[in-house]
Amino acid sequence: MADQMPFVPFGPYAVSRLVLGSNCINGGSHLSRFVNAQMRRYFTPERVLELLHHCQELGINLWQSVPGNLPYYQTFREQGGQMRFIALAREDPQDPTQLQRVVDGGGIGVAHHGETTDALFKRGEIRQAREYCKKIRDAGVLVGVSTHIPAVVDLVESEGWDVDFYMCCVYERHRTREELKALLGDVPLPVREVYLEGDPPRMFRAIRQTAKPCLAFKILAAGRLCDKPELVEQAFESTFRQIKPNDAVIVGIYPEYEDQAALDAEYVRRFSGLSVAP
Repeated sequence: MADQMPFVPFGPYAVSRLVLGSNCINGGSHLSRFVNAQMRRYFTPERVLELLHHCQELGINLWQSVPGNLPYYQTFREQGGQMRFIALAREDPQDPTQLQRVVDGGGIGVAHHGETTDALFKRGEIRQAREYCKKIRDAGVLVGVSTHIPAVVDLVESEGWDVDFYMCCVYERHRTREELKALLGDVPLPVREVYLEGDPPRMFRAIRQTAKPCLAFKILAAGRLCDKPELVEQAFESTFRQIKPNDAVIVGIYPEYEDQAALDAEYVRRFSGLSVAP
C-alpha cells in the first residue's frame, strides 16, 4: 500500500498527500472536555509510537505536531522510523526555545502558529508573524504560516512574504460573538467552535490562488463529519477536488475503534487524482 501513496514536492523533500496531525494525540478534540480526556487516556506513549509506525507502513511520511511531542518523534527515529516532522511555533517569552528545539530535534519545517497568526491579524499586528517567519528562515528550515482565515493567505501572498508553505484550516472556527451575529443573525453555541458549510469553499479559493503548497486541515470539521463513513468519504473527495495537485491534507487520527489511518490513506489514494491545477 505504501508505494501507492501519492506524494508532492515540499521544499527539497517529497511528502505524502496525507499528513498525520496531532490534535488527537494531544487530547485536543475541539468537541468536549470529555472527548479530550478519552483521547489522553487512550494515547499512552506506546500507542503514540504504534500509530507513527503504522502510518509509516501506509506510506504517510510527515507528522505535523508541536514541539512538546519531539520526545515521541526522537524515540520513533531511534526505533528506525523515517517519517519527517514539522511543527507549529510562535514568539512566546514563556517558551523562547521552541523554534530551536524543533530544529535540533530534526524538524524540516515550522509554521507560525495559526491561533497567534489570526489574533495578530485581527489586531492589525500581523507584521509580528512576518518577523517570526524571518527567524524560522534564519534557523534553516522550511517556513510556513498557519491560519484559519482566508484573508491571511491573501495578505501574505500580496505582500510577498518569504514563506515556503501554508497550513490552512478550512473552517474559520473562532469568529467572535459579534462576527457570528453579523453573519448569521444569531449566536450559536458554543461561540468558539462554530463550523459553517460555507467556510471550506472560501479557504479553498485562497489555497488555489497561491502556487505554494498548502496543507489543508480540519477537513472533517474536528470530528463533526465523522459520524458516518459516507460523510468522511465525501469530505475527502470534496477536499481533493478543490485543492491543487501540490497540496496535501493534515488529518488527526484516533484509532481506538477503527483503523482510521488505513481508511484515510485509502481515501487519499482514491481521490488524489481529482486535484487539478487552477
